[in-house]
Amino acid sequence: MARSRYIYTCNQCGYESSKWNGKCPSCGAWNSFEEELADAPKPSGGVNAAGVPDLSDSILELDDIGIDSDVRYDTGLGELNRVLGGGLVKGSLVLLGGEPGIGKSTILLQICQYLGEDHSILYVSGEESARQIKLRAQRLGVNSENLYLLTATDAEAVADTIASSAPDIAIIDSIQTMSISRISSSPGSLTQVRECTNLFMHTAKRQEIPLIIVGHVNKDGAIAGPKVMEHIVDAVLYFEGERHQSYRLLRAVKNRFGSTNEIGVFEMRDKGLTEVANPSQMLLSGRPHNVSGTCVACVMEGSRPILAEVQALACKTSYAAPRRMATGFDFNRLNIIIAVLEKRLGIFLGSLDVYLNIVGGFRLDEPAGDLPVAMALYSGIMDKQIDEDLIAFGEIGLGGEIRSVSHISQRIREAERMGFRTCVIPKQSMSGIDATDYDINIVPASTLKQAFSVIK
Repeated sequence: MARSRYIYTCNQCGYESSKWNGKCPSCGAWNSFEEELADAPKPSGGVNAAGVPDLSDSILELDDIGIDSDVRYDTGLGELNRVLGGGLVKGSLVLLGGEPGIGKSTILLQICQYLGEDHSILYVSGEESARQIKLRAQRLGVNSENLYLLTATDAEAVADTIASSAPDIAIIDSIQTMSISRISSSPGSLTQVRECTNLFMHTAKRQEIPLIIVGHVNKDGAIAGPKVMEHIVDAVLYFEGERHQSYRLLRAVKNRFGSTNEIGVFEMRDKGLTEVANPSQMLLSGRPHNVSGTCVACVMEGSRPILAEVQALACKTSYAAPRRMATGFDFNRLNIIIAVLEKRLGIFLGSLDVYLNIVGGFRLDEPAGDLPVAMALYSGIMDKQIDEDLIAFGEIGLGGEIRSVSHISQRIREAERMGFRTCVIPKQSMSGIDATDYDINIVPASTLKQAFSVIK
């Protein structure tokens, strides 16, 4: 009997090869190839055995397609609604990822309590028994009568159950535990994850049921099978934060129904995740007094301005090459700012270790964070304190100039609301605002030397 032909697929990017490779030629991942059958059967929903079906009767005109006014479901959590783009869209497939213990299953059970008031929910678990879910629901105070539990790992049986029972919302926890019996690979493999996701996608679209699936992460912190899943699902949400910290950030990596720039902020407590309505106050709580090397930055996360504290520490090095460490800020960008300080202002850091930290587990990933980082570094090196009521934002060029940033008015309004009295902004941004409209002292600066002059 002739042996079935095998292929090898990268579990990181989906690259296929006829032979095993230690390193993937496409994404460069090591030991990522998995063996699978080349003729692995696909789930139902493709071309039938009788031939290619005629789809001419299924063609619709754009004007004939109606849209319901309640096309989105309110999840009961404003922060989650913000990240989703306004709510859970009917017929959408949402992937929720994050590290173990970060709060994925917790937030899904919590939204079941609110959604269960008017909608029926089917919660499918392949990891926990019904009794375990019941215990967790009691701890979170979830007692909705419209919440139904199903413990199963057969993806085809689960899809058929969703189609026959027709719940308003379905949740799969998690996709790595689901499998299709006709596929020889083990649950959690690239083939199983891809085909199970495809099966649930067809179910969600045909039945107009919003379906949320939970995805585990691999050792590198990425959602397992990311490339093959993110093209299938409608939205990819990712929980960020340390397990030993109470605050969690929910970020949209992909969203077909809204912006990917919005974030949601939650705090983990004994009774589950609670919304943080004022992230700026949370990130600035516990600021040290009369200490050099700290400055407050303002960054835009979608339409929301958020204030965060930047801390910098410079000390004499004991190594041949000085150390550079950055937490919550791009390491290469930090080296560029250090080079600009040395070249344009004559501040020599070649014999100093530099440590940079963004407090609260937040991340400054936009150019507006350059100026507060430079001011924190200057304050730490010169041991000069920055006023507690001063905030700064702006992009730094290689010539030592401060470039303009977007959403300048919203940033100033947020700083004013949080009680700051002095705001250092790029001079070019003054053309777009009227300083008399704000009850805050606006200091325009075109160079780093001018910005540092406010530090006494």
